[in-house]
Amino acid sequence: MILAIDIGNSNIVLGGLDGDRIAFQARMATDPVKTADQYCAELKSMLSLFDLDPRTLEGSIVSSVVPPVSNSIEDAVERLSGHRPLIVGPGIRTGVKIAIDDPAQAGADLVVAAAAVLAEYGAPACVIDLGTATTITALDRNGVFLGGTIHPGVRISLRALTSGTAQLPGISLEAPRKVIGTNTVDSMRAGILTGTACMLDGMIDRFEQELGYSLPVIATGGLAKLVMPLCRRSMILDQDLLLKGLREIYRRNIK
Repeated sequence: MILAIDIGNSNIVLGGLDGDRIAFQARMATDPVKTADQYCAELKSMLSLFDLDPRTLEGSIVSSVVPPVSNSIEDAVERLSGHRPLIVGPGIRTGVKIAIDDPAQAGADLVVAAAAVLAEYGAPACVIDLGTATTITALDRNGVFLGGTIHPGVRISLRALTSGTAQLPGISLEAPRKVIGTNTVDSMRAGILTGTACMLDGMIDRFEQELGYSLPVIATGGLAKLVMPLCRRSMILDQDLLLKGLREIYRRNIK
């Protein structure tokens, strides 16, 4: 079994990859202050929930957008399993041609998602990740990663709204009942969630206009299931996209 770890700004996603099957998936909070020892204990506890002995792992792979956490997780994995994990970064074979100004600056999560989309769905494609930040990226007809846009995530937008105003309360994120809210909470939900959906629809239209052809859309991320139904564009929801991408990259680099 392969252990895949995706370190995001809010959560660390763990996945047990058994061939083409995702045997298990778990999440723990990202905390830049934690030491390698603390992550080691937490990883060991998490894996024990699935009766997995880290010493039996065939290998592991890590992608990260939080550099302070990366080394701690790498050390923890090595201590538990006895081997150093493969790290997604410059020089690793991903199968993705990157055409941005400085390919070394491409976010690991974006490259991993692109690798999964190329393997699972082909090109061209538009990839949306609704996480701490909302990212929209494009793969052209040749499968080349062209770049994209980065937006404040839904929770960041909500936090900015409530912290920057005197009378707007903290609210739970639930689907709005209608667009024209008749009370403060419904108005906020419509503004944040329906507003995000409208932004996605509009940005995809702009992507297609710029490229000159239509783009199938694949969406992932913790809030995708909540925002997608509010979009007018047809989208494929794949919550396992990053784990699939890590599996694809691992196979390209380890024989």
